[in-house]
Amino acid sequence: MSDTDSQVPLPDLNGTDAPPLGDVTYTDDEQAARIAADLEAVFDVPVQVSAVLGRSKMDVGELLKLGPGTVLELDRKVGEAIDIYVNNRLVARGEVVLVEDKLGVTMTEIIKSDRN
Repeated sequence: MSDTDSQVPLPDLNGTDAPPLGDVTYTDDEQAARIAADLEAVFDVPVQVSAVLGRSKMDVGELLKLGPGTVLELDRKVGEAIDIYVNNRLVARGEVVLVEDKLGVTMTEIIKSDRN
């Protein structure tokens, strides 16, 4: 059985495949509550989130010479947005923030991806 055998095509809920809503109208709060309830099944699905400050390329020999206190030059400038990945897919850009004594990331831009 291949990976594609177990995949079920999902309807495009924003397009022509969307089920008719009939004469039912919802307030914005009710609609948001319905969407949240529909998504509740995936709330416990674990994902890997990575915040990439920058990248650097080097030979293995250079890598082996690195030690404590070594400054590694990255391909980003100070103040430039960092990339935020979820399951190795770029989903947002953001800024590094300090929260109490820990580093964090605040999202400043959501990346829209074209799904084919």
